[in-house]
Amino acid sequence: MRNVAELKQSVSVLKGIGEETAENLAEMKIYTVEDLLEYFPYRYEDYSLRDLAEVKHEEKITVEGKVHSEPSLAYFGRKKSKLTIRMFVGQYLIKVVFFNQPYLKNILIINETITVTGKWDAHRQTITATEMQAGNNTKPKDFEPVYSLKGKITTKGMRKFISVAFGQFGQAIEENLPPSLVKKYRLLNRQDAIRAMHFPQDPEAVKQARRRVVYEEFLLFQLKIQALRKFEREHSPGIEQIINQTKVQEFIHGLPFPLTGAQNRVVTEILTDLQLPLRMNRLLQGDVGSGKTAVAAIGLYASVTAGFQGALMVPTEILAEQHLESMKALFEPFKVRCELLTSSVKGKKRREILQELADGHVDILIGTHALIQEEVTFKQLGFVITDEQHRFGVEQRRVLREKGDNPDVLFMTATPIPRTLAITVFGEMDVSIIDEMPAGRKSIETYWAKPEMLDRVLQFVEKELSKGHQAYVICPLIEESDKLDVQNALDVHTTLSHYYYNRYKVGLMHGRLSSEEKDSVMKQFSSNEVQVLVSTTVVEVGVNVPNATMMVIYDAERFGLSQLHQLRGRVGRGSEQSYCILLANPKSEVGQERMRIMTETNDGFVLSERDLELRGPGDFFGKKQSGIPEFKVADMVHDYRTLETARHDATLMIQSKVFWSAPEYKYLRNQLEETGVLEGEKLD
Repeated sequence: MRNVAELKQSVSVLKGIGEETAENLAEMKIYTVEDLLEYFPYRYEDYSLRDLAEVKHEEKITVEGKVHSEPSLAYFGRKKSKLTIRMFVGQYLIKVVFFNQPYLKNILIINETITVTGKWDAHRQTITATEMQAGNNTKPKDFEPVYSLKGKITTKGMRKFISVAFGQFGQAIEENLPPSLVKKYRLLNRQDAIRAMHFPQDPEAVKQARRRVVYEEFLLFQLKIQALRKFEREHSPGIEQIINQTKVQEFIHGLPFPLTGAQNRVVTEILTDLQLPLRMNRLLQGDVGSGKTAVAAIGLYASVTAGFQGALMVPTEILAEQHLESMKALFEPFKVRCELLTSSVKGKKRREILQELADGHVDILIGTHALIQEEVTFKQLGFVITDEQHRFGVEQRRVLREKGDNPDVLFMTATPIPRTLAITVFGEMDVSIIDEMPAGRKSIETYWAKPEMLDRVLQFVEKELSKGHQAYVICPLIEESDKLDVQNALDVHTTLSHYYYNRYKVGLMHGRLSSEEKDSVMKQFSSNEVQVLVSTTVVEVGVNVPNATMMVIYDAERFGLSQLHQLRGRVGRGSEQSYCILLANPKSEVGQERMRIMTETNDGFVLSERDLELRGPGDFFGKKQSGIPEFKVADMVHDYRTLETARHDATLMIQSKVFWSAPEYKYLRNQLEETGVLEGEKLD
């Protein structure tokens, strides 16, 4: 352990790092020698000279050549400048542009040799320069690391500190992976990998070093996840529910539609969990309209046949009411009593429901976060379902779970989560997926229209309205904003009210309305008193109006793919053909790609994978609540194959007796002990 202790010393033991530098490094969360050695570059600069014939458009390159023209300097804005020259590189005459470097006018002399690094525009035969040096290329290395820096720490300084650290303590870096895995995947040893990350000879060296570091990061994380899963299963005694299989089968046969293969598979997984003496901790993913509600109803009924009560918590009152209606229709023939509990249920009615719930006369309670209030007491809660679980905080879900004695828990979401994220973020859960739509369900036709085509779009909407159908019109903002030139709900409501005047009624829905006002508007839309509903994204979750066949989304480029898909899922809930029109004029390539993807597929899981590629994992969930670990080098999207491999290896290790005793796994076991996973503490 001597080597490990050496690496845990403060960076101030290194030559050249005084008190002030140590404080500056601490701002970058570098406190020890080990922190410094593991502070990896986020990219590399390739300064090798390139032949322009082989360079791709927008590639970053370094070229050497002679200045061919006098510098042309132009000023614009406040203290901004653009300096342009022509330069001969081999047989090519190209343009070089320098922004905000007016002093170069006196340095760039015709026929003098210069070396320039920058982005190559193949169409304009232009380099936008980021670096320039007079004379030939004198970089000591063609391939150099670039670090993310703060404060007074410079790139040159950082490279020097890491070089000193390696000189003093490089030999103290020990292998932490078992030899069998290093050999199996032909990985560099840990010392060589860390050295090559900081001092690479060429791109291939970085590739091999990165391969090793990425696998190590994923394996350590997945070991924690799998150990937590094992600990939770072994220390979470659940209720062994004795289900009446005959009654459950009768209930399934009594449903107004046959279950899909995917629904049958998921029902089997849930019923198996209910009957085990371990607490269920399962995530159910299913696209909009895939039939999660039917699966939830079967699970709740199964628990009732075992003598327990069930709870279904949803994010909005409207959704709670809709669930109650659909559940009552399914349960009444089977003498199962459902009740609703939301903040709108008050007075005598509320007191009666709470009393009968405590007495065990209410079998299933459906509601909003009102379910977790202190006054709510169950007689024997056996099964808890949280719908759109990402809308509730961890604490709210925990309080609901504690209303019973270790009840089984099912989380449901209609936001398709890419497999790469599901196995990482929800690694300690079992994941069930309904990846099949009910037979006969029509695909929603999606079109991308430019804003200048608005008249044609409104005529198309009117055609649907004339058939007795209804339409949603979604806007990003409630009212006008100076910062954003986007359509706002108030303006659009006014415009459409004039356009459809005396023909159709236009309603308005947004987040600033009170709960009562929102409910009132939604009830008018549900009962077809309002034909066109102009709304912000508050309708994204939990609104079911089968008569609505038309969705128009203004400024669609402002939404992520997953959100657009959720919005689109508000239509297509009846038997009629439905349509979604994306009004958008995206300037960026990513925005244009989003519109293309939306028109090409209705599969939420395909969309979620593409959304993840376009946005990255942090933005997919929203940084604050993502629960996604920040890896130093690994990228869950681009390195997902390694993630899958690491998860597989971690699962086998945690389940094997050898892992818990063999010396070669000692370092990995120590890591688990340090993070507190083996005491059942949650991962950050």
